[in-house]
Amino acid sequence: MHTQPQAEPNSTMVKFGAPDNIVHDYRHWSVLFRDAQVTLGALVLIARGPETAFPDLPREAFTELAEVTADLEAALGQAFAYDKINYLMLMMVDPHVHFHVVPRYATPRTLDGHEFADAGWPGPPRLDVVNTSDAALNTRICSAIMQYWV
Repeated sequence: MHTQPQAEPNSTMVKFGAPDNIVHDYRHWSVLFRDAQVTLGALVLIARGPETAFPDLPREAFTELAEVTADLEAALGQAFAYDKINYLMLMMVDPHVHFHVVPRYATPRTLDGHEFADAGWPGPPRLDVVNTSDAALNTRICSAIMQYWV
């Protein structure tokens, strides 16, 4: 499910399943599959370093963020044709800099016979409402994303 990690994952990465859930590693960022699929293709974008405040990231991380977001939006768009995308930087529980990446859908999407709804559409995403999936379905979702990763 992942590319080879470049360094030991920080605790926020581990909380979201690193190294197993890593979709793609960059120098300063890792994109992880979010097991709790609030919408189809939900991901977590996590800074790989020890920083716990956004402005403390190295300048190069901000430059690289443009590449990371372009790659993930292209892959999610090709895999699931989202209508909008939300990046949520909440950082209330997990300390390291990270964004929840939530593809948004005006209408439900179906994958392998399973329907995925966006409970918050057209308002804010509902992180408290999760679409039912299991390990096999999550692997299929992640594979669908990864096949379009540049």
